[in-house]
Amino acid sequence: MTERRYHRPTTPGSPFFEALLGGTDPAVVSEAADRAAYLLVRGARGSDDAEVADRLLHLADTEGIETIAEVWAGAPADSLAGCLWRLYLLRSWVYADPVGVAREFEAGRRSAQVARVVAGVADPPGPEQLQAMVDEVLRGIAGSDFADVLLRAAAFARVVATGRASLSERSTADVQRMLALSEQLEAAGHAELEHHLA
Repeated sequence: MTERRYHRPTTPGSPFFEALLGGTDPAVVSEAADRAAYLLVRGARGSDDAEVADRLLHLADTEGIETIAEVWAGAPADSLAGCLWRLYLLRSWVYADPVGVAREFEAGRRSAQVARVVAGVADPPGPEQLQAMVDEVLRGIAGSDFADVLLRAAAFARVVATGRASLSERSTADVQRMLALSEQLEAAGHAELEHHLA
């Protein structure tokens, strides 16, 4: 057996860390995310092409919600990128647990009458109806006013938050998260109406 000689480890300098991190500037990534969101929302607006609406709707399905999260999850709630992240997150949740979502929406719709009407969910709100509603809302990115998209999604989240508050198995944190989502989308909707959302 040969004797192993001890070597003092080298101290990695800045080139080591640059290679490890790939040298990607977070500001550049953020700028690219904002630009992509801008093109998706502003570029698609007013499009009568059903294919454009379908591509926007199924973006999370084709690219993966994880990929979208990498691009937009850190964006502020009052930005186009932050709004898109919240909308796609909401759709993914509705598709992942349609029965649970329908139960929470049903529990909240009696107390949140106005929000229920704004959300535009069919009555009675079964799992398929909720999936159809969230798809219709996201299709609106291409075909209607983005403020309407945000306000409908906010109303839906508010009804669900109200429903969660009435269900014993849901924690206060669960209720607060959904309420925060609703408030963020609503504030973004009002910012969009005032042409401040970028």
